[in-house]
Amino acid sequence: MSSDAQEASEDRRKYEFRKVIEELRDFEGSGTQLVTIYIPEDRQISDVVAHVTQEHSEAANIKSKQTRTAVQDALTSIKDRLRYYDTYPPENGMVIFSGAINAGGGQTDMVTRTLESPPQPVESFRYHCDSEFLTEPLEHMLEDAGLFGLIVLDRREANVGWLKGKRIEPVKSASSLVPGKQRKGGQSAQRFARLRLEAIDNFYQEVAGMANDLFVDKRHELDGILVGGPSPTKDEFLDGDYLHHELQDKVLGKFDVAYTDESGLKDLVDNASEALADQEIVEDKRNMDEFFEKLHTGEEATYGFEQTRRNLIMGSVDRLLISEDLRSDVVVYECPNGHEEYEVVDSRHSTPSHECAECGEDAAVEKREDVIEHLMAIADQRGTDTKFISTDFEKGEQLLDAFGGIAGILRYSTGV
Repeated sequence: MSSDAQEASEDRRKYEFRKVIEELRDFEGSGTQLVTIYIPEDRQISDVVAHVTQEHSEAANIKSKQTRTAVQDALTSIKDRLRYYDTYPPENGMVIFSGAINAGGGQTDMVTRTLESPPQPVESFRYHCDSEFLTEPLEHMLEDAGLFGLIVLDRREANVGWLKGKRIEPVKSASSLVPGKQRKGGQSAQRFARLRLEAIDNFYQEVAGMANDLFVDKRHELDGILVGGPSPTKDEFLDGDYLHHELQDKVLGKFDVAYTDESGLKDLVDNASEALADQEIVEDKRNMDEFFEKLHTGEEATYGFEQTRRNLIMGSVDRLLISEDLRSDVVVYECPNGHEEYEVVDSRHSTPSHECAECGEDAAVEKREDVIEHLMAIADQRGTDTKFISTDFEKGEQLLDAFGGIAGILRYSTGV
């Protein structure tokens, strides 16, 4: 799979996860009836089944009959789902949600959802029973983006590590042999200064060696490198071209950091938060800049559901641009005279009645589905890339507010 196709597939998977999470977040149960289980990929399914069986047995001690029955039913449903898996869960693990949710009027509905292979690995086994499903760890995974190299150094020590999503991983450290600024007796000031500069140079080379060993093999996956420390240390290090030349091009910026131990890596990430935020949405900005340029200078842009859909069917859309915050459905209507029409509605609203624009007859609902799924299905058939655009910048907000969350960059002008 090409990197573009893999990225598109990942974007789609994140969107599908986000949809399920939003649905789960709205569910409520009475008491502690909603069960969530996070299962890492190295946890044997048989161990999970044994744990669920034990929880089922212990649930018999719950005093409330309603809660007891609901929890045991949820655990039985989870055991049934686990039968579909072999020795271990899928890659990155899985999460299972099950429980009796409030359906209004004193009624409940049993729901069970299984999310396989989340964007980031499930780090530890977790069993959670509450009045709400535990979705927060998954939400953090969806927010995670990017792989960044981290370097903090002064003339005494240095630490090198990774920022993977929101996880900071210290990997290597070094202590310097750079002498203090006060020379010992018997040494000339010039000789002492020369030895000190040599020690500083050797230390910078050692730090660069650690960084090169860690980052060079991953240079094509790296989204950037952050360097932190006091001035002038970080400036000397970068200006001296100690890093591998391909890594030097990946440096996003240098930032003042007071500490250069492992805690300094966290300070570096905190101080670079603005640069990181810009980096995460840089491709979104590039796509929206191109869309606006084509919109203003020519006809190779489209927006809105109907026009974009028609261009997709024609195969003229190079990139379909969808707002990450778009939450709408498309209702397909058919009138007695065979005319088919579409209407986009808020996903939270009921299906409206519809009068055919061509003949004025009342039209019947043929189907209702997620508007993003509807458009992506056409895009997949026509070889069109789908890009999800963040609303964390001005033009991303405009896509949602001014263009209905749907737009496209065309391969050629169609007049539609």
